This record gives sequence, structure tokens and C-alpha cells, in this order.
Amino acid sequence: MKHLLRPFLGGLLALAVFLAPERSEAAEFRLTLGGDYQFDSGAFFHLTGAIDFVDLGPLSIGTRFGALLATQPNTLGIPLDLNLRITPRRVPVYVELLGGPWIFFEGDTFRAHAAFGFGYQGRSVTFGIELGYLEPRPHIGLRLGWRF
Repeated sequence: MKHLLRPFLGGLLALAVFLAPERSEAAEFRLTLGGDYQFDSGAFFHLTGAIDFVDLGPLSIGTRFGALLATQPNTLGIPLDLNLRITPRRVPVYVELLGGPWIFFEGDTFRAHAAFGFGYQGRSVTFGIELGYLEPRPHIGLRLGWRF
């Protein structure tokens, strides 16, 4: 798995550079608190920021990054995800797909992450549920976020 991670990270970086806006545009920034339970491994908590680089009507493409605290074993980490988010017009909901490497400072350094999230999106507050897989087990979590 680790030998595949470097080309994946390089591709993710190239995609981020390719999708970066050419001119100054107002990008949406979201700050989110999350709490998850990973089956048979305990809880983890994270604070993440998300920036949308491409906005195609109801579809936006961006990145999510931040810091996390895992409880079993007690360790810190950095979640990094590519984010595809759908926010239908005139409906206060969102649906998102996430995927990317998460970096941990103990045990397996790089872990694959993929998730599906949905929830309520008001003008400045979001609340949702995320169902996903963080190597080696699935997880479920709640999100509370603020849009800037």
C-alpha cells in the first residue's frame, strides 16, 4: 500500500495545482468539528478546513485538511481529502464524496480514507453525518461546521 501512496499524493498535488483558480475568486471556506467512531478501534476527533477551488453550479470541487486526535492508540494525525460536494439550489442540504490519504504520527503512517457525507446546510452553519472507511475499518461520524 505504501508504494502506491507516493504516486497518489503526486497526482493529488497535480490535480490541486490544475484546479487552482487563475484569477482571484471568492472561494468558500468551511471550518468543521467532527467526531467519529471507527469500529473496533475507538473514536477520533478532528478540526478541518475545506476550500472549494472549482464551482460548477451545484457541484463544487475542493480539498479538506486539518488536524485529528485518535484515541486508540492515542496519536495525532493530519486528514487530507479531495472533496466533491453537491449543494442543490433552493434546498438546504448537501451531499459529498471524500477521499485521500490521512497521515498518522504513530502506527501505520499513511492510511487510505474514503467517505460519503450528507446533511443540512444553512447560510452559515452545516450539520451532517459521514459514513466512510479509514484503513483498516469503517467509521461513522457527526459534523458541525461554519461557512465563511
